[in-house]
Amino acid sequence: MTLSTGILLTIALAPLAGALLAGLLGRRIGRAGAHTVTIAGVALSCALSFYVLWQLVWGGAPTFNENLYTWFQIGPVNASVGFLVDHLTALMMVVVTFVSLMVHIYTVGYMADDDGYQRFFAYIALFTFSMLMLVMSNNFMQLFFGWEAVGLVSYLLIGFWYKRPTAIYANLKAFLVNRVGDFGFVLGIAAVLYFLGTLDYAQAFAHAPTLIGRGLSVDGHVGSAATVICVLLFIGAMGKSAQVPLHVWLPDSMEGPTPISALIHAATMVTAGIFMVARMSPLFELSSTALSFVLVIGATTALFTGLIGIVQNDIKRVIAYSTLSQLGYMTAALGVSAYSAAIFHLMTHAFFKALLFLGAGSVIMAMHHEQDMRYMGGLRKYMPITYLTMWVGTLALTGMPFFSGFFSKDAIIEAVGESQRWGSGYAYVCVLAGVFVTALYSFRLLYLTFHGKERFVVRAHHGHDAHDDDGHHQSGVLAHPPHESPWVVTLPLVLLAIPSLAIGGLTVGPVLFGDFFKGAIAGGPDSVLTAMAAHYHGALAFALDGFAGAPFWIAFAGFATATYVYLFNPAVADRAARVFAPVHRVLEHKFWIDEVYYAVFARGGLRLGRALWRGGDGTLIDGMAVNGSASLVRRIAGTARALQSGFLYHYAFAMILGLIVLLAGYVLVGHA
Repeated sequence: MTLSTGILLTIALAPLAGALLAGLLGRRIGRAGAHTVTIAGVALSCALSFYVLWQLVWGGAPTFNENLYTWFQIGPVNASVGFLVDHLTALMMVVVTFVSLMVHIYTVGYMADDDGYQRFFAYIALFTFSMLMLVMSNNFMQLFFGWEAVGLVSYLLIGFWYKRPTAIYANLKAFLVNRVGDFGFVLGIAAVLYFLGTLDYAQAFAHAPTLIGRGLSVDGHVGSAATVICVLLFIGAMGKSAQVPLHVWLPDSMEGPTPISALIHAATMVTAGIFMVARMSPLFELSSTALSFVLVIGATTALFTGLIGIVQNDIKRVIAYSTLSQLGYMTAALGVSAYSAAIFHLMTHAFFKALLFLGAGSVIMAMHHEQDMRYMGGLRKYMPITYLTMWVGTLALTGMPFFSGFFSKDAIIEAVGESQRWGSGYAYVCVLAGVFVTALYSFRLLYLTFHGKERFVVRAHHGHDAHDDDGHHQSGVLAHPPHESPWVVTLPLVLLAIPSLAIGGLTVGPVLFGDFFKGAIAGGPDSVLTAMAAHYHGALAFALDGFAGAPFWIAFAGFATATYVYLFNPAVADRAARVFAPVHRVLEHKFWIDEVYYAVFARGGLRLGRALWRGGDGTLIDGMAVNGSASLVRRIAGTARALQSGFLYHYAFAMILGLIVLLAGYVLVGHA
């Protein structure tokens, strides 16, 4: 049985139809109409995505790779709108649409009182369409369309509350940082076209071996064509998937509403770079240098961004830095050619990270939009469903046994440890240390939020609300006691908790060690995952072996440390901050990367602009070209005007003088 073009078009276009209806007819169809059409569109797309996955995995359907529309053709080069739906694509489609559906349902409760309700639903449905176009594309041009579309919609969503200066700053920051990565990405696509002569995936991958031995000369320096292409493409991934040093936009994206934080961090924008590198694995396998670069960047991101999460007090920012760290793990897996391990962790991470973000949003709702964990505590008795589901998400994130993250993260760590690629030793230390860091900040979040004494005050009974005399929100002061969120918020939490708990164990065998991807991802017979598959016989053996491995005990040490410090002896945290004040200051300032960027690029750009304005525009253009020419004309006109006296004898004298000059010239020239 073959996949139907109509079904694939419906999957891609159903969210777009919902977005257009909610965006263009939002006032006519109202709030209920807006969320109904967008949820229906994404639900239809999700159901059909599961059907496509079923047909590919169990129905024996072959890979679908067809062009549906020719975008343009210039000589032998053409760009088309087409779909490549194989096992990798189908898995991504299911993850994107399922998480997006949960976010859509959740948004009904979270954004219920927001004036931009219809607009928000239009944006998140458009986000889903953009990501589907990205993962379903069969050529580089359509990939770039989806790549830029998710960037555009993320800009709109991060700055959704456009009256907040911090939101406008955050979306501009995201947009500009991603432009840096996208510049490299465009150059990478151009290099593919230059060397391989095509924008089609299948043709490019078929011709990829021709890159071996070919070089690219820049200013006399010759580099491997494959290395140049892969590094440029990965720079694009560094922007989208927020890898060091292009990671600075992602924590600030928390300025957007919580549902979009879940969608960006779990299923759409930040996973685009990981998916792209996995899709381009036939190219990356040609350059060990590029893969080492990917490995070192990923491992650095995994450890150092996680360290920043330890000192964050905003509940959403802790989870945001967790996303950065987990993306680093996925990138490190790509760097050791463990592509299926990276996609496996992408899948499990999507479920438990969406769960954590939406759980944090439920807490924020209960706390009347208070996000500082220092003013929470003791919420477990008020919010039992949110509390239990957040525990599931945390256990999955920290890689505790038999939760989903346990299988996917351990596989990455072992793959990095077994690799002989340059940089793998450094990377192994980073990913191992990151396990302790992840457990420390994750359980810190749980304990500060749900355990301990209540660090907030309810003033409703005293005739006060949670605002001061100027109308500003007062931290830790609530107008009403916290309470559990409505079912439209808690239902997605429960539905996301199920795969966060079970999906890793159910799929580790075929996805990680089996032939699930059927050639969609490159990997040689000597790859680290092949060696691991030969060692383990089934998911249970892999899980049981995990108990004896270093990652489990390191994670347990992080759990024990967080439990002692933040549950039983909170004063230790304050003493540690004082003792390690220099380190704490470095982490609070996020290694001063933002300050450096601001000083060098933001202020430097302003100074350069002012210098060009004053020296170029003011002095050269206005001063010399425009005002200078006008002044010259004015002087000439003034001199000429002075000669026009109006007296006849002045003109007669001038004529006689001119005649004398002409005669003198004639005589002198004649004698010469």
